[in-house]
Amino acid sequence: MYQPTSIASAHPSVIENPKITVVGTGYLGATHAVCMALLGYDVIALDVDQAKIDHLAAGNLPIFEPGLEDKLREVLAAGKLRFTTDVKLAAGHGDVHFICVGTPQAKGSDAADLTYVDAAVTALARELHRKCLIVGKSTVPIGTAARLTALVHATAPAGSLVELAWNPEFLREGFAVMDTLEPDRLVFGTASAWARAQLAACYTSIIAAGTPVVSTDLATAELVKVAANSFLATKISYINAMAEVCEATGADVSHLADALSYDNRIGGRFLKPGLGFGGGCLPKDIRAFAHRAQTLGVGQAVAFLRQVDGINRRRRQRTVDLVTELAGGDLLGVKVACLGAAFKPNSDDIRDAPALDVARMLHEAGALVTVYDPEAMTNARRSYPDLSYAGSLEEAVTGAGVVAVLTEWDLFRAADPYHLATLVDSRCIVDGRHALDAERYRAAGWDYRALGRPSHTGTVTFLDFENNGLQAQNAG
Repeated sequence: MYQPTSIASAHPSVIENPKITVVGTGYLGATHAVCMALLGYDVIALDVDQAKIDHLAAGNLPIFEPGLEDKLREVLAAGKLRFTTDVKLAAGHGDVHFICVGTPQAKGSDAADLTYVDAAVTALARELHRKCLIVGKSTVPIGTAARLTALVHATAPAGSLVELAWNPEFLREGFAVMDTLEPDRLVFGTASAWARAQLAACYTSIIAAGTPVVSTDLATAELVKVAANSFLATKISYINAMAEVCEATGADVSHLADALSYDNRIGGRFLKPGLGFGGGCLPKDIRAFAHRAQTLGVGQAVAFLRQVDGINRRRRQRTVDLVTELAGGDLLGVKVACLGAAFKPNSDDIRDAPALDVARMLHEAGALVTVYDPEAMTNARRSYPDLSYAGSLEEAVTGAGVVAVLTEWDLFRAADPYHLATLVDSRCIVDGRHALDAERYRAAGWDYRALGRPSHTGTVTFLDFENNGLQAQNAG
């Protein structure tokens, strides 16, 4: 654990109020730049995309993240944040340069694509003429920091005066501002006391507030993020594996998860059955981790991650199977309302989104698919132009033979099952996220299904909207 004392007295060359450069203005970079400016630092954010830079400089976010756009406009008005495509300007400005570019999955491989990281570090290093610190925040395979250190020393005019550190991010989409300003921990991977102290100077108020700081070597800092994501992915896939067992035995995975959550060795977080994980982090990170472990000769140690990934993928097909069952075994010509497109609520991110993957599979099976999402419609239309889209929840479900809840937005949780029942052709619903009140839907006459939960076979009473009366019927 790193306990900072007097930075300036211990390391005279440390700049206590460093000027900061953020390289890359995607989800991570834009969030980090805004939050560093909110902390009072003078920040320049650098990107190669002039259109994106112009958009951000005008106070407009190209992504949806609650609260971030207001904060962007706040720091722009205060003059604390500027945007540029000029590498030389950014290099001359920064005492500390944060690398926040993407590391997507490589085409045709499970490996991480480090093209953007390498290009960003190389371009920046060419313009570094004085002592400064480059800090990686991107998620990378272990060993990347050592390789980049050699690259920087060989490329930068300042040579070995430029040091490199790794400071992984732990952002949750939908909570990114809070996770940056009030993190549950900071991880500093450094090769010298100076680098550690200079990095700490970027988080002075956060550390003073009592945030734990784990000070370690470069390799361990690189490993923390992928290890954390692998653990979370494993926990999610574990409960979904239990859902498969429940489906085969008639047990109820929601009750099982509830019972397990009371064990304080296990806990309830991420122990939520359903459609599984997606997004731009967990899927590609566990694949890249397994791939890197294989190249290091320790692939067997994390071979279970292949099963974790496989369980997660199977949930999508099983959701399609449930919809098909409710449609009577044939999807051809059946109108299916797919509620959700983003990989999680409070986001417009559709990268590896289970919701859209299910919608695509239903479409390919012959269903007439209509998608609605409160925030991700633009991105969904761009990536899945063959699907149909609705302008509201009500429009999406009108005339539907089956409704599928695929992203757990509060809007969908709060929907009135009695009102929805007046809009659909058939009261059949698949709750892909265990987000709804099953008994309330069944009481309203819906045939409710969810992964890992037995179909209801008892007699329930529900409102018969056609005859304005009560009717007892087997819910199926």
